[in-house]
Amino acid sequence: MASPQRTEAPRLFIGLMSGTSLDGVDGVLFDADALAVTGHVHAPFSHALRDELLALNSPGDNELHRAALAANAVARAYADVVSQLLEATGTPRTQVAALGAHGQTVRHRPDGFDGYTTQLLNGALLAEQAGIDVICDLRSRDVAAGGQGAPLVPAFHRAVFGAQGQDVAALNLGGISNLSLLFADGRTGGFDCGPANCLMDGWIARHRGLAYDADGAWAATGQVLSGLLAALLAEPWLALPPPKSTGRDLFHLGWLEQRLSDGQAPQDVQATLLELSARCVADALKAQMPQARTLIACGGGALNGALMRRLAALLPGVAVQSSAERGLPVDQVEAAAFAWLAHRFVERLPGNLPAVTGAAGPRSLGALYPA
Repeated sequence: MASPQRTEAPRLFIGLMSGTSLDGVDGVLFDADALAVTGHVHAPFSHALRDELLALNSPGDNELHRAALAANAVARAYADVVSQLLEATGTPRTQVAALGAHGQTVRHRPDGFDGYTTQLLNGALLAEQAGIDVICDLRSRDVAAGGQGAPLVPAFHRAVFGAQGQDVAALNLGGISNLSLLFADGRTGGFDCGPANCLMDGWIARHRGLAYDADGAWAATGQVLSGLLAALLAEPWLALPPPKSTGRDLFHLGWLEQRLSDGQAPQDVQATLLELSARCVADALKAQMPQARTLIACGGGALNGALMRRLAALLPGVAVQSSAERGLPVDQVEAAAFAWLAHRFVERLPGNLPAVTGAAGPRSLGALYPA
């Protein structure tokens, strides 16, 4: 009896990302051969889900039940994005090899013997609803190997932004900022820098009822409070050497409130938070790659003109540019990275960089829920 004819595996992958900013789900269709995004969909979280995910960043009543329901809701939101993405691109589900799904981080405490990281997502439910192999829980294996579990994007940044013979830095400005250091000699580094949007978003939501400070316009009406800035920059975590990662476990409004003084105008606090975000990145880049001449920014913060201008001012001699100028829109980069990680999983290739995360060695990242 003749053996069945082999067919080449599909090379299309879907990447699904919902980041610290809690602004919703980005989904991309990714061509693993061309290293190119061929479709993109963004869907905001409902207000109720966003509020619940934000609340679950801190311990609360009946937390396990609420977290399970939120994980189901995240899975359904992801599945909706998959359906929209396939319809928008005219892609049959059978042509997608797998999807890489980040989930929603609600705890990130990777340090020490009992380190862990938690991204809410019911991968089994997503596989049922999407009808595509799901690869999720992409950070835990690195943490189990003694790593930080973050950032995971530097290897992808190397693949799409690396330039032979040049030192290039790539910057993600999500809720937290993280740098990828793409050295001219082929080495790749990376680490979290500090808060990017999470404090600014929380502060403007409290005082003006807005989800974010569009283009940094509100911050531009205030003045930087030097005393407050010094207190914020004195945070011990900021002085730690890489490898390091962080999240809302540390940088939240309660952390900010402990450092505020009476009589400080809200717009001045916002201006100071923008300066903090810029300083965390600039100080880190100067310390770890002082010879860099190019900084490629992505994530929602790359759309904040005031923040981008402040980064350029703090980094004279460095060309600060958007990832869109390199052919990848700022809101697609992280989702594309998780599609790329799904491809690595399928090929049984390592997805982490031990030099970045501090893990004991290269590891294949993720857990598989077959369709």
